[in-house]
Amino acid sequence: MKLQMKPHNLPGYLFVFCGLDGSGKTTQIGLLRDYMQEQGLSVQLTKQPTNAVRKSQIFRTYMDAPDHSAYDYRALSLLCASDRVQHTNKEIVPRLSAGELVISDRYFYSCLANLRARGYTKDQWIYEIAGCIPQPDIAFFMDVDVDTAVTRVRSRENEKNRYIDIRLQYRLREQYLEIAKDIGGVIIHTGKSIEEAFQAVRASVMEVLQKSSRACNQ
Repeated sequence: MKLQMKPHNLPGYLFVFCGLDGSGKTTQIGLLRDYMQEQGLSVQLTKQPTNAVRKSQIFRTYMDAPDHSAYDYRALSLLCASDRVQHTNKEIVPRLSAGELVISDRYFYSCLANLRARGYTKDQWIYEIAGCIPQPDIAFFMDVDVDTAVTRVRSRENEKNRYIDIRLQYRLREQYLEIAKDIGGVIIHTGKSIEEAFQAVRASVMEVLQKSSRACNQ
């Protein structure tokens, strides 16, 4: 089933970054924020899912432990999807309406990728919910090999002992690349030069800004 979101048609801009943990999202988001601010634009950073979900027991179980037998993953996916609908329409949309440039660390595509990577490939509800989610101006997909991504995560002091389902990471990477292809997302390879990756991000953003008649607040 094709993923169809609603065009936001608002004066602001929405750029979202998806990809594996350790794929370089945070680095590229920071570089884009700094660059946009240097251009005199008002930039707002946000993150999905919100802490309401991130700090929940079901989310932490799936993130931090190999035993998930106490929970149904579909229940977590529904919780995350609900959180994204609330956050997008009550936090992101008002900022877009105010003419701001919003950069989101993860977006609805991450919810879909995780669901499909865990074998829930026939669920239709997530595509129905997508119709309530504004389509971003650009969806960036940070791509790097799984070994590099895991090494980066392990290098963080607070995550060096974190449980990571390695097989799942391979399936997730495949899903992110497939989704990017299906929706016309921009794949950014982040395995080598940070600057080269950012040049690709910046070029895509500037192309959208230059072609659009909308004007962000300055």
